[in-house]
Amino acid sequence: MFKNKINRRNFMQQTGVWAAAAAAGTLPKFARAARDKELNIYCWEGYNSDDVLDPFRREFGAKVRAEGLTSDPDAVNRLRAGETKVWDLVNLNNPWAREMMYPEGLIKPISRERFEPMYKDMMPAFHPPYSWAMDKSGKDLLGMTQRFGPFNFVVNTNKISRSMGEDQGFNIFLDPKMKGRYGVLTYDNWNIYHMCVTAGVDPFKKHSKAEIASYAKVCKQIFNGAKLLTDDLVAMNLAMINGEIDASFTGGTYTASPARFDGAKQIRGITPKKGPMNGKGGIVWIELTSVVNNPDPSGLSEDFLAYVQRPDVSKKVAFAEGTYNPVTQMGSDKVMATFNKEELDAIQWDTLEEEMSNSTDYDINPDYSEMYDIYSAAKREREG
Repeated sequence: MFKNKINRRNFMQQTGVWAAAAAAGTLPKFARAARDKELNIYCWEGYNSDDVLDPFRREFGAKVRAEGLTSDPDAVNRLRAGETKVWDLVNLNNPWAREMMYPEGLIKPISRERFEPMYKDMMPAFHPPYSWAMDKSGKDLLGMTQRFGPFNFVVNTNKISRSMGEDQGFNIFLDPKMKGRYGVLTYDNWNIYHMCVTAGVDPFKKHSKAEIASYAKVCKQIFNGAKLLTDDLVAMNLAMINGEIDASFTGGTYTASPARFDGAKQIRGITPKKGPMNGKGGIVWIELTSVVNNPDPSGLSEDFLAYVQRPDVSKKVAFAEGTYNPVTQMGSDKVMATFNKEELDAIQWDTLEEEMSNSTDYDINPDYSEMYDIYSAAKREREG
């Protein structure tokens, strides 16, 4: 998840690089390997954990390679540029499958007969037919959900109460008294979305010139008021724990959970109660793992999708690689039984339902390119 820790590259430039590699025949050698017992996974961190992959390798006698991705848009562009010949599974946030990858023929449907019953064991919000997992006609199933979570901002509740954060929302970062008291966790596309929300603008629609101008003003104000800029969630959490700052602009369950699991319960993800997205103030990401339309497909793709639905593996995915997240499979009593009290507290299970109700789903920003240029200029100005 969610997420996007490396700076966004220029999407068209990235497409050109990988298209050239495909044309030159210089894509990774494992793109042309034997397929019966091989699986190549392009994913957010967690699914590439050996704790998740090694039992699958042993059970299926499989050679599994996984590469972590750093940006949903970049991943889509790599598939567009020829890497459908490389990957068998791709794990991205919710809108990309339905809105782009499936219409462009980059992924293919999975068996509804096999997998739709698994959705019935998920949390109620994800029961079938779950819209993000279906194509626009509602006919084809495009993948399986698993990790998800609210992603907005984080506070040290010893300094800023949960109720204050939820009531004021992102406006808290515009308060002159907050200058020098917060850091910016530089997950660029999330920062852009959150700066839109701070400006009172819905990030997931076409924007007017006035809205772009409001967003640009907020970009400068947020960067200029920040004491710390980093893409390291551990450094950001430590700065809050040590009292260097009181809040993190961009963050949530995903980033707060390691500190909470280590005992720093005052570090808490905050979901605003209201905002510009049809009255909602928060954003929630949901990962979807889909089968790539590889011309030489692996026979193990759907087996892996079924494997990660198992209760013990669902728990490993939820608590993989040092950041902890809810999983949709927590609608099952068998999955819930694998979590203890401390783990549930780390992922803020007590307020998850409320936070979800105050959030809209992560989506695609139609003006992302223009907003990214504005964001980058404000960031460069702040960095000097």
